[in-house]
Amino acid sequence: MSQTASNAATTNVGPLHTLLTRDRVAVAIKVSSKKRMLEELAELLSRQLPGMDQHTVFAVLNERERLGSTGIGDGIALPHGRLNGISEPIAAAVRLHQPLDFDAIDDKPITLVIGLLVPAEATDQHLRILSQLAGAFSDSRFRREIFEAADADTLYRLLT
Repeated sequence: MSQTASNAATTNVGPLHTLLTRDRVAVAIKVSSKKRMLEELAELLSRQLPGMDQHTVFAVLNERERLGSTGIGDGIALPHGRLNGISEPIAAAVRLHQPLDFDAIDDKPITLVIGLLVPAEATDQHLRILSQLAGAFSDSRFRREIFEAADADTLYRLLT
């Protein structure tokens, strides 16, 4: 891992080390649409959420996406939402097998998706985490390391 990526993962992606678990990271996921990608993400996010099914998580993510694309550019999307029934924010990471059109702000397809769920009342925390993630992914070397991660273990290590 390059020193830049190491610094970015340690410094800039700070919130992910507490929000992301290894079992909520997947690579080479094959999806054919934004809907299928959100379904995969909802399945990962609903892991370790007692009493929460992936349909509820999907509905939250999909509703937010209807307001406008969460594709932040440079191949990255940050689908997110506020959810009743959780007490702490959680995240999941998916690297797609093939780039996917996601209506990102730069009109380029996405390859990496970081899903975020926060408690319904955590508005400030929600915005702070999204800002930190967007800042981390503005580093082109860090993005390259993530896009080239050989497997889910490597991606998890880079992100946390």
